[in-house]
Amino acid sequence: ADIPVIPDLEEVQEEDLAVQVAAPPSVQVNRVLTYQDLDKDLMKYAAFQTLDGEVDLKLLTKVLAPEHELREDDVSWDWDHLFTEVSSELVTEWDLGQSERED
Repeated sequence: ADIPVIPDLEEVQEEDLAVQVAAPPSVQVNRVLTYQDLDKDLMKYAAFQTLDGEVDLKLLTKVLAPEHELREDDVSWDWDHLFTEVSSELVTEWDLGQSERED
């Protein structure tokens, strides 16, 4: 009596969901703060000068490096060159350690 029935191909084609397009989500995009904005906010608001109300961060905020000192140029890495360079440095250090032990 309760025998499952395999639907016909025509019935499945009528329910084709590939034709339907979902509406894109509506998300409010907030502006990403720049380093300058973050620096200004850090010095402006007292909330950033303590951590959990107990740890004083004033000394840390005074010695933070400015952005222009932290910026570095992008350099592409070549695995073979990098491996050779590191291996060479390790062998040089190992040789120096061996010569110091002999002395």
